[in-house]
Amino acid sequence: MNRGKSGISPVMATVILVAIAIVIAIAVAFWATGLVGVFTRFEKLEITSAYYVSDTGVVLTVRNTGSADTSIDNIFVNGMPCVTDGDQCGIDPQLAPQNPLTVAIGDTKQITVGKPPSGDDWAHGVTYEIVVHTSSGKSYPVAVLIP
Repeated sequence: MNRGKSGISPVMATVILVAIAIVIAIAVAFWATGLVGVFTRFEKLEITSAYYVSDTGVVLTVRNTGSADTSIDNIFVNGMPCVTDGDQCGIDPQLAPQNPLTVAIGDTKQITVGKPPSGDDWAHGVTYEIVVHTSSGKSYPVAVLIP
């Protein structure tokens, strides 16, 4: 063994190790920031108005106040789905599981439910619970009194 030659000093070794640790910490921080941005996006629909119009049906005004686009795939009236194999409720715009209504961030859509799923007309003096269902599985209920 050659004891006359030495490697780097302990001070230099410590400086190099600290510099490497800082570079790795910065890289992990940038990576985690990117992941947080992806995983913190959420949908949030607000039904800003729901009212009955004779000859038309129940009109819902839906606004996306979340940070991600959402898709409305069904409307439920008193627990019964409106969108099935055939359009039972006369929903405008048309909704279908294979063709959901997309609501972009900050966008507002109007949805008209022509009749209840039972096929009867809206009963006057009755309160109906209407639920807007999204493709991600969330439900947004509203109660509408038919005058």
